[in-house]
Amino acid sequence: MSKLQRFKLLALAGAIFLFQPALTQLRPPAVPLVTSDPYLSIWSESNHLYDSSTVHWTHVPIPLTGYLRVDGHLYRVMGRPRKITNQVIPQSALQVTPTSTTYTFKNQQVQLKLSFLTPLLPSDLEVYSRPITYVTWKVASVDGKSHSVQIFEGTGAAISVNQATQKVVWARKHWGPLTVLKVGTQAQTLLSPAGDDVRIDWGYGYTAANSARAVSGVAPINSLLEQFRLHGHLDGVVSASMPRSVKKGETSLGFSFDLGWVGSHFIQRQVMIGYDEGRQIDYFGNNLLPYWRKFGDIKSTFLAAHQQYSALKDRCHQFDARLTNSAIRVGGSKYSQIIALAYRECVAATGLVEDANHQPLLFTKEDTSNGDIATVDVIFPMDPIWVLLSPELAKASLQADFEYAASPHWKFPNAPHDLGTYPQVFGRDDGGEGMPVEESGNMIILTDAIAHAEGSAEYAKQWWPQLTQWAKYLVQYGLDPEDQLCTDDFMGHLAHNANLSIKAILALAAYGDLCKMKGDFASAKHYKALAHADAVHWMTVAEENGHSLLAFDKPNTWSQKYNLAWDQILNLHVFPKTLAKSELRYYLTKLNRYGLPLDSRTTLSKTDWTIWSASMAGSKSEFEKFINPIYRYLNTTTSRDPVADSYITTDPHSNGMHARPVVGGFFIRFLDDPAVWKSWSHQVKTRVIPWAPIPKPPVIHMVVPTSQVHGQIWRYTTTDPGSGWNQPQFDDSTWQSGPGGFGTEGTPNAVVGTTWNTDDIWIRRTVTLPHSLTKKEIQALKISVYHDEDVQVYFNGVLAFTQPGYVNQYQVVSISAAAKKQLKAGATLHIAVHCHQTTGGQGVDVGICTETLPN
Repeated sequence: MSKLQRFKLLALAGAIFLFQPALTQLRPPAVPLVTSDPYLSIWSESNHLYDSSTVHWTHVPIPLTGYLRVDGHLYRVMGRPRKITNQVIPQSALQVTPTSTTYTFKNQQVQLKLSFLTPLLPSDLEVYSRPITYVTWKVASVDGKSHSVQIFEGTGAAISVNQATQKVVWARKHWGPLTVLKVGTQAQTLLSPAGDDVRIDWGYGYTAANSARAVSGVAPINSLLEQFRLHGHLDGVVSASMPRSVKKGETSLGFSFDLGWVGSHFIQRQVMIGYDEGRQIDYFGNNLLPYWRKFGDIKSTFLAAHQQYSALKDRCHQFDARLTNSAIRVGGSKYSQIIALAYRECVAATGLVEDANHQPLLFTKEDTSNGDIATVDVIFPMDPIWVLLSPELAKASLQADFEYAASPHWKFPNAPHDLGTYPQVFGRDDGGEGMPVEESGNMIILTDAIAHAEGSAEYAKQWWPQLTQWAKYLVQYGLDPEDQLCTDDFMGHLAHNANLSIKAILALAAYGDLCKMKGDFASAKHYKALAHADAVHWMTVAEENGHSLLAFDKPNTWSQKYNLAWDQILNLHVFPKTLAKSELRYYLTKLNRYGLPLDSRTTLSKTDWTIWSASMAGSKSEFEKFINPIYRYLNTTTSRDPVADSYITTDPHSNGMHARPVVGGFFIRFLDDPAVWKSWSHQVKTRVIPWAPIPKPPVIHMVVPTSQVHGQIWRYTTTDPGSGWNQPQFDDSTWQSGPGGFGTEGTPNAVVGTTWNTDDIWIRRTVTLPHSLTKKEIQALKISVYHDEDVQVYFNGVLAFTQPGYVNQYQVVSISAAAKKQLKAGATLHIAVHCHQTTGGQGVDVGICTETLPN
């Protein structure tokens, strides 16, 4: 190595380690603790870690409990107050970085640093995808004396259930140097229920600690705490009283550590918290593995995580320091603190799986906004984070939508909106929620951004027919969009949308840019000219007194033109630079105390779009004028949610959509600095292995038919039948009878043989299973169901399937293990179904089938 090379390495190391992340000045509305995906997502929604229970992003408790015992006295440091003690060690500091959260507690005797590290390193997808968080305790004396110190940490069994009434089972295992505690539901469903406000109830949660230093136990939390209070350690017993509902006694997986006599030097102990979903995404009937399974099973993954902790901690520190420095450079200190919160929130709203070629597919979940999966107008605001930090993940986020659009399923000239409901990808063969200009523009612009990040249009080439089709669609419909939805669909339909028109114009320019990279210079010139001509027209119809209109036909209005940010980022230079300057000047006159409204119709802000708009600022000081009100809202709001991407800009008590992947869009400011963008995106080597094609749909054979072909006769009532209605002996002779399905006409893809338009319906049907069924075939039986909305299906009184929310096409779902025992060849089977409706269309229909993958 030359002297010059050594100097460069030392300079880089200095740039990394000179920055020591300052203690967080921002009071986060919610603090990320354990953050891997939409199911393993645990937060603290309090000012102090000991004020309340830790929760899932849906606000349902997943209790992490922590106590310190000092010289025989018990102190709470994590979790809600309990009768066992009122004493706490005061929390004195909080530090949040992109990959870690560290609390500091201090009294007159000891200091505790309690940290949560999830090594989400985007340049290393093996590590990034691991569903494991390190919880590290470091204790030292502060009074010059030695103190006897013990630690207790518990992880609630609620980590593995959707509802607290569900029963769980648990076990203790020994993997090499680790003691591992495992918990999961007794009735393992798989990849259901789908929906928004749901948690996981399949797979298993794990906690692990070094066997040589820890004593483990599983029992109700108060029992574990009493053992710890009396003896300073657990009794090592794993309760055999199972299955047990989570609600009954709050079962917890506990570890205790005896640190002995602690002096002025920190003594460290650690617990790892993780989850094995088994299968993570139902991809057109193929149940895909989590991406980390490409490298090993859950045992080998925990062992690798244990062995690599020290190295990963250092790498995460370097990553956090470098990312924070970059954020300060492009946006200032307050922006860097917002970025630190947004990073793990974005990751925890996505799931990373491997396809049949072991390539990554990244699926977004619309947390708090209906639970849709792979939504293009959610990917679009999210992807600045991955265009910056990992173009590979950016491609992985688009891949499934491209595959679907290229398949026989999709018969429309525009890009699709979404692919189903998380974690189920089944497509929207009927077109789904229509945002034709929005989604077509989104896909083209992001593909061009990936090409800029990689310096190549190779990824675009494989989807050239789709990109070309969408560009042609925008030529015809993009300049003056007809009455339709855009990504701000919560504001309703809008014709002649000026911001949507900007997206379409820039998408045409981006397509021309891709043509140029591809070597098709004639097409590049053509689309560039089209975009420039459209931009000239746009300027004549959208301008009004120094700013632009919300819609071309709506005078005295305005809206954020956040889509304009890509003109600068992608060097398209379609619109005059004066447009961005005049828009930002006008926006400054519309700022409220807590942010910039979306447009003249509302005081509601979209945080991601505000930062996109602000990213066009010519100076850091101008950018910070838009960031400061957002920071003020986050710092003072009484809505204790993960960072909100919508709220009322005049009301610090308001809340809105949150915990969504769109906060990845906060990183767009980095892309305005070419040197910063290049320094990050070029650290990841592009893979050359192709993704697998979309799977062929499974072959469905009906055993007990639904009403899709012929209306099956059911007994039904819309009056609450009381208890026992789902049991075989229940007398339903007074109920009405009619053909299925049940619902209202116009409900998407619902089969309506009998009208049902009340809040609830109960239906029953008795069938005889074929005598020819083999044991293997019985084990393969599944339920075919259409439901809008909440449904419960029973076989002979045993719950076979339940799912909240709605679907918009028939789905094949697993039968619970308990209900499957009711299925025997030639047996009489009593099927009972309840469906509950809240709003909109409604429908229900149920059958039994087999599902096999094609050869």
